[in-house]
Amino acid sequence: MSVIDDLPPLRVVMTEHGLDPRKALGQNFLLDLNLTSKIARQALPFDEATVVEVGPGPGGLTRALLAAGARHVIAIEKDARCLPALAEVAAHYPGRLTVLEADALTVDLTGLGEGRPLKVVANLPYNVGTQLLLNWVTTPSWPPAWLDLTLMFQREVAERIVATPGSSHYGRLGVLCGWRTEADILFDVPPQAFTPPPKVTSSVVQIRPRAKPLPVALEKLERVTAAAFGQRRKMLRQSLKGLGGEALLQKADIEPTRRAETLSVAEFCRLAELI
Repeated sequence: MSVIDDLPPLRVVMTEHGLDPRKALGQNFLLDLNLTSKIARQALPFDEATVVEVGPGPGGLTRALLAAGARHVIAIEKDARCLPALAEVAAHYPGRLTVLEADALTVDLTGLGEGRPLKVVANLPYNVGTQLLLNWVTTPSWPPAWLDLTLMFQREVAERIVATPGSSHYGRLGVLCGWRTEADILFDVPPQAFTPPPKVTSSVVQIRPRAKPLPVALEKLERVTAAAFGQRRKMLRQSLKGLGGEALLQKADIEPTRRAETLSVAEFCRLAELI
């Protein structure tokens, strides 16, 4: 018996369905249902929102979300081996779980909620987690379809998401996330909580959209951050030479001898608008 419902323990589910985690799919399954319940509680309240989960695997977090009161969960799973296990969860929670067999990198969240707001809650596959976040943060329309994102990343990636100027973790990801969102690291998860245990500590991050991010063209902001952090040890007059160098920096009232990690999100936006 599990601690949240009367479905079989996750290890039993994995054995019955032959769900050995595969490195090629970035799979590290979270089997502790107390821990998955803790993650689900961080995403409350669900109210009338549709919950989107990416990479549910054997369904540990899926079960926690449903047990916590999510009215409808859409689970996006690329690995067809997991579908029978998820079908058992769907049968246990009639009408509340939809399983979408797809690569989450190709799924547009807009429209998934059928007019309802979305909450994304996921133990993201390590190999695509950062790209998925960038897809959701750089969506053309803003505010986005989602109310918030409660996501598991490697601790190093989590630190890059929440990094501020002056931090060694501050880079392109921190600027793009800081431009459009507010983010916090909620808690860490040790390697031994996963099967198989990864070599690094993981962190749960919650990300909320800013209602009115600074007005700037995304394409320009991506260009200036890529150039600045592509040569982060160099002064900006050198790293931004291809975009206007000292002349651009003078227009933005930014000292040419500064380095990328010292610039605020607002300063990066100012540079981007002047390109």
